[in-house]
Amino acid sequence: MHWYLDVLKKYAAFSGRARRQEFWMFTLINVIIQLVLTGLDYGVLGLGILGPIYVLLTFLPSLAVTVRRLHDTGRSGWFVLLGIIPLVGPIILLVFLAGEGKPEANEHGENPKLATA
Repeated sequence: MHWYLDVLKKYAAFSGRARRQEFWMFTLINVIIQLVLTGLDYGVLGLGILGPIYVLLTFLPSLAVTVRRLHDTGRSGWFVLLGIIPLVGPIILLVFLAGEGKPEANEHGENPKLATA
């Protein structure tokens, strides 16, 4: 759970680097919370408003951790815009996000894997 909270603490921090573990654990917890809220929305409350509010609240932290993850792979944060290209864009972006980070320091900072070891 600390991965999720760490990303929320860096709410709009687009500089630096994010490890794969930080990105994917945040994404996993985020999706689980969205599914639970959607189930509550439509199954219990019938309002359909909790999920969209949560998505709006976590949009900026999600974008920031994605940009930091791209920085870890040595790419610019602008590569996040690949996601808007139909069909192939999200696949390419997924490959970039799943790739190993650069072991050496780059223009975005030191290797976060070495900094926390």
